[in-house]
Amino acid sequence: MATITTRERSNGTKSYRAEIKLKRKGKVVYQESRTFDRKALAKDWASRRELELQEPDALNKVMHRGVTIGELIERYQKEFGASFGRSKTMDMARLREYDLAKLDAIEVTSQDFVAHVVSRLKTVKPQTASNDLIWLRGVFKTARSGWGIPVALEPLNDAAETCRRERLIAKPSSRDRRPTLAELEKLLEYAKSTETRRAIPHQEIILFALFSARRQEEITRIRWADLDERNKVVIVPDMKHPSHKTGNNRRVYLTDEAWAIIQRQPKTDECIFPYNSRSLSARFTEWCKFLGIEDLHFHDLRHECVSWLFERGWDIPRVAGVSGHTTWGSLQRYTHLSRQEHHDKYEGWAYRPSM
Repeated sequence: MATITTRERSNGTKSYRAEIKLKRKGKVVYQESRTFDRKALAKDWASRRELELQEPDALNKVMHRGVTIGELIERYQKEFGASFGRSKTMDMARLREYDLAKLDAIEVTSQDFVAHVVSRLKTVKPQTASNDLIWLRGVFKTARSGWGIPVALEPLNDAAETCRRERLIAKPSSRDRRPTLAELEKLLEYAKSTETRRAIPHQEIILFALFSARRQEEITRIRWADLDERNKVVIVPDMKHPSHKTGNNRRVYLTDEAWAIIQRQPKTDECIFPYNSRSLSARFTEWCKFLGIEDLHFHDLRHECVSWLFERGWDIPRVAGVSGHTTWGSLQRYTHLSRQEHHDKYEGWAYRPSM
């Protein structure tokens, strides 16, 4: 029940303070008050407010009122950020800088989300804008089920549907970029020329990525102890997976070329390539820009390896055994065959440490 308290002001007039207290198991879990000039207004407000707080989830909403989207993202990063990939980590940090992050996570509307997407489209593609909604949905779902915060998940879903219907967002386009022989030779030659000034053997790493289909993070995590010399197999710790972020350790086969590259690496660390994965990717990008090689990513070497193996006549299970893909649908996205390419185009490359 609400209580009405009468107070006399310094000028002789009266005010009426209506106070609501809600208890659970004998403890006050929520209280709210307002002051009015008339007692009837105070009673009317108290009666209406008590009815509102009896609505499903109403109390939970008022208890968490004021929690911003940015605060939820920050908590999400602290509790789960250790399992994020590089792109997700960067995207989460960026999301906290937008005006949307300042809005109340419970009161935010679908119009707010659509406005954010429209604003983003001034500088990014629909595929990138779509990622913002994907990451936010993950945060909101965790807030609801994990933290008990009744965030505005329905408005977010409504906004996503509207953006898809109006083509404001889109699925990421599949890359089909394959490096040419000339581009690879140029990269390897430049890597060779810099090795006397750098501790990282970039030439070897580029070749290993080309012949193993391993991502840069995976290359720097594989260990000598996980190498099966008899079967030419290595265990890749925490291989990237759409749902299993950690503990997805996979045994993959090494091509003869990848095996030859491993065999000539010095055993100075428990890892075969004990280097920083971000440095590998950053250096690769810098070199491509310097050498005039457009739109080539380190990850494209993985696509190239898969396509090359198929061009050599390997069947699906054998290629998947190297790449680590578990379904043909996911493997197919990495396959970009060319009738102009020869299956033996890289013959001898892996056995020449100094090209």
